[in-house]
Amino acid sequence: MSERGLYAITDSALLADGKLLPYVEAALLGGARWLQYRDKSGDAGKRLAEASQLAELCCAHDCQLLINDDLALADQLGVGLHLGQDDGSLREARQQLGPDALIGGTCHASLQLAERALEDGASYIAFGRFFNSVTKPGAPAATPELLRSARQQFSVPIIAIGGITLDNASTLLDAGTDYLAVINGLFGAPDAETVQHRARQFSQLIHAS
Repeated sequence: MSERGLYAITDSALLADGKLLPYVEAALLGGARWLQYRDKSGDAGKRLAEASQLAELCCAHDCQLLINDDLALADQLGVGLHLGQDDGSLREARQQLGPDALIGGTCHASLQLAERALEDGASYIAFGRFFNSVTKPGAPAATPELLRSARQQFSVPIIAIGGITLDNASTLLDAGTDYLAVINGLFGAPDAETVQHRARQFSQLIHAS
């Protein structure tokens, strides 16, 4: 498991019209270490097809793939899983996916939720949002101080999410986060070349901190 890195998260609106695979590949070429496939549509066939293609890409680029909120799909593909607070049981996911699966839980701005997630079998804990976020505008606001407390309390990878850009990421890295989870700041780029450039800049920033 990579100790630090860029955690790219897909967005079905940003990556519509054939952008998903080329933009994701660009992010992987730029150094993304984890990729979360996030699609909230009810089209199970579409999700399976897209996630299967992403699994091949991630395998080719030594990147960990996780599925957002779909235990059955993660199990079918033999990949990781990320669960929100209202999206299923971490304990059940751990039992089903086995001891080696990469499983994460959303902890908003709560150390108590993080502690509970780890008790239930999470591999990592994700806090956010830290800044104004297009994807989760109403989520509770987390702080760098929360990250410092989490870093002192927990030894698992800590993920920061929510409005992260190249301009504000250093604050979170200095506070102890291991992974920067980025959606719009990465895939909101106008073309695949810019996605790769942004991913490389994020990766360099992370490893320089």
